[in-house]
Parts: sequence; structure tokens; C-alpha cells
Amino acid sequence: MNNIVEIKNISKDFYSKNKITTAIKDISLDVKDGEFVAIVGPSGCGKSTLLNILCNLDKPTSGQIILGNDAKIGYMLQQDCLFPWLTIFDNCCIGLKIENKLTKENKEYVKNLLYTYGLKDFINSYPNSLSGGMRQRVALIRTLAIKPDILLLDEPFSALDYQSRLAVCDDVYKIIKKEKKTIIMITHDIAEAISMADRIVILTSRPAMVKKIMNVKLTNSSTPINNRKCAEFSKYYESIWKELDFHV
Repeated sequence: MNNIVEIKNISKDFYSKNKITTAIKDISLDVKDGEFVAIVGPSGCGKSTLLNILCNLDKPTSGQIILGNDAKIGYMLQQDCLFPWLTIFDNCCIGLKIENKLTKENKEYVKNLLYTYGLKDFINSYPNSLSGGMRQRVALIRTLAIKPDILLLDEPFSALDYQSRLAVCDDVYKIIKKEKKTIIMITHDIAEAISMADRIVILTSRPAMVKKIMNVKLTNSSTPINNRKCAEFSKYYESIWKELDFHV
């Protein structure tokens, strides 16, 4: 399997009047096509900074990002950021409109996504009529609408209560697997990382550096909720917990 993302010796410094703050330092990571990689680390260590660099919202101080075959990136933020004055369908078409690709074919593609993932009856509804979990599903469909090869997920379930979080985590995982996307997700939730990812990257406290990369292999792996019941789950959890510089 080929690498779709190569992160090579990425560092990022922030400059103020009398101070230089290094957010991330010499991070290198290869991600294979179709792989699900979760990144965990102490709060404020620089996880979101790394994602911002990956999607070109920020520039590294040094190092480079190489995308295989000119791969396209989609970025799903912590908040759903739906526009309250637009219908669900129109919210999902925002990215296509920005790219000037709001063709009849792409509109049908968005409708098919909404139909396939349980939002058929809400196409003409507005965001305030949806539950938190449904809003996250809309946010994911909006990201998928531009047909990205790589999905960056920035704490995508953090705004939800625990029960909703588990259910939506399952929903999103099933959608991602069906759409066969490469995923890079940052999370502070160790259990979430273990239950969803093929590999977990553990970062140090700031400046963030790669402390350890762990392959996750769960017996009879299926959905995130069921994966939490696997015999190996608690061992992975304990191992990652011990690696963190301080407990989050």
C-alpha cells in the first residue's frame, strides 16, 4: 500500500515581540492510502497546529508535507459550523460552491449522500431542527461532498454528550469505511482512538514530538462501540496512558 501523506521533519515556531514558542518539533509520519491514523497527546501540545499545516491553513517553519497523487484534503472541524439560514442541502453544498463545482452531477452526489446516511427527510430542513449527532453527520457529508482523498478530523465529537458521542462515533466510522477514505484524526480521548484507528501516534507535551507510534490490532474488530469490548482494548489503553507526558 502506497503512502498518501508523508510528513517530513515538520517544525512550527510562533513569534511574539520578545519570545519564540515552538509548537511542534521535527515531526515525521507516513500515512498509507486507506489508513485511519489517530493522534493523541496532552492538551495544548500542538495537535491542531499539525492539522492546520496539513491542510495548508498554516505554514511550517521547517520541513515539508508531500501528498501522493495530488491528493485532495477535507477538514472536519470540532464544531459543525453549519449556517443557520441555509437548508441542510445547501449547507452540504457550500464547499462545492466555493470551488465553483456546483454542477447537476455534484448536486445529485450530495443528495445521494444525504439519502444514504439517514438524512433524506431533512434535506430542506434547517440546522436548528437537528440533534447534535445529526448536525455532525451533516458536517461530515459537507466534507465528503468535495470528494476528498484524505479527511482530517479535529476532535469531531468533542461537542457532544457521552451517549451521543458513542453513537455518532459509530455513525461516522461506518460512513468513513464505506466511502474508503484515508483519515487523520486528533483526539484527547484515548478510548476513541483505540476503537477507531489502525495506528495511534502519541505526541509529547509542547513542543510536540512523536513519542511513540502504536499499531492497533483488535480481535474481531468491527464498530467503535463493539471494539471497546475487545480483550486487548484495556491493554492498549493502559499502554497509551503511561506514554502520555501528563494525563488528559
